[in-house]
Amino acid sequence: MKILHSFTTTFLLLSSTTSAFATAIDIGEGWMLSGDERVGHLIYNYGNPDGDADISRGHKDSQGFYLIPKISLTSADFNGLHVKLTGAGATDFGLNDSNKEQRLFVYGASKKPFTLLQEAFVEYNSKIHHFLIGRNELVTPMIDADDWYMLSNSFEVAKYDYKGIKNLTLSAGYFHKMAGVWDSGADGANFHTMADASFVSSEDKKNASDGGVGFGAIDYNKDEHHLQIWNYYATDLYNTLFVQYDYNKKFDLMSYDFGLQFINFSEIGKLAQNDFTSINYSMCSARFDGTIKGGFGFATGISKYTDGDGQGATLGAWGGYPYFANGLIFHFFEAGSLRDATSYKVQASYDFDEVGIKNLHFRLRYTLFDLNDKYSTTKDGKPQNYMGMYGGQLKYNFLNGAYFAGTYETHKVENEPEAYALRLIGGYRF
Repeated sequence: MKILHSFTTTFLLLSSTTSAFATAIDIGEGWMLSGDERVGHLIYNYGNPDGDADISRGHKDSQGFYLIPKISLTSADFNGLHVKLTGAGATDFGLNDSNKEQRLFVYGASKKPFTLLQEAFVEYNSKIHHFLIGRNELVTPMIDADDWYMLSNSFEVAKYDYKGIKNLTLSAGYFHKMAGVWDSGADGANFHTMADASFVSSEDKKNASDGGVGFGAIDYNKDEHHLQIWNYYATDLYNTLFVQYDYNKKFDLMSYDFGLQFINFSEIGKLAQNDFTSINYSMCSARFDGTIKGGFGFATGISKYTDGDGQGATLGAWGGYPYFANGLIFHFFEAGSLRDATSYKVQASYDFDEVGIKNLHFRLRYTLFDLNDKYSTTKDGKPQNYMGMYGGQLKYNFLNGAYFAGTYETHKVENEPEAYALRLIGGYRF
């Protein structure tokens, strides 16, 4: 009953607060006002109501209701050049019980409402050149805005793309700082250096000083073939090489995407010279996803982690979640280690457009991690051979700008209590 009441309350609030505007508002001289007003009711149950340090790694059962206001101002385009400013924040109107907000990833270190200048950038775009500098919600495979929770990540970044070669885009850039409560290893309600926002040890963060992440990329896209090669060099932390190939094919009755992926993480500089954090492993993955005429869809994936350390210090860091065989939306609780593990994913989905209900989508997913109990244990040393995750999500877009996503996910890690999460998130974009 409590879950049903939460769903009803959130949905009614969404419906009653949606604006009549469906697109950005022209405020004169080509300047546009836009926004994304988001609300969410979040429940994370770790089987640990008292926050016992020996249960679920000390994660305490948490829940709360939040409003995430976000407003943007974009200038008119002048010969391909424009600027954009975005302000955002998070609040609960004082409605939540602070004792139940330990692990919800909405507030920063202060556990209090906050505001943030989320974006402030200059961008130039032409047929051949693209350049951006400033604060921006940039999306790349391994450093990503990750905008599918309460508030996206934002970065102080410079990026250049060259599009002068047919079917090819060459990119280069530099990430300096990051804000993002879910994905930052620092106080995500404020901008911190990429080193501080990483998941490495505090000692390694100090050694890296104000280090950022430089990157370069090649993106080839022609007909059925799509190849991406990205390299991220985080000074005095670690290097990340990301390679992905996708073959896409369409038929009358179905379409599919067959993908292969390789990711390597290797420590460099000062991090490689000490024993605080060890990073040296790779992931090899494959997927076969598709849609079938009639509204049905499927997704499958398999990933193998090599026998090297560093998963906890790298996976999901800086908002990158390109992995083929992960949890439903994101992991809110992990096993002790994914070293030498193998994960398997199967997913089924249905698009209700086929039966006349526009913009309604449902999916079910199951992910199994075959763990190596030599490395994965509970906090008190009990072995962990498996981690299973299953759940479902219902997404609906309505009123020409309103949206809602209800997600339920259960995690079961050997020798830990079963944990579950319920996320009811929605809002209105104009």
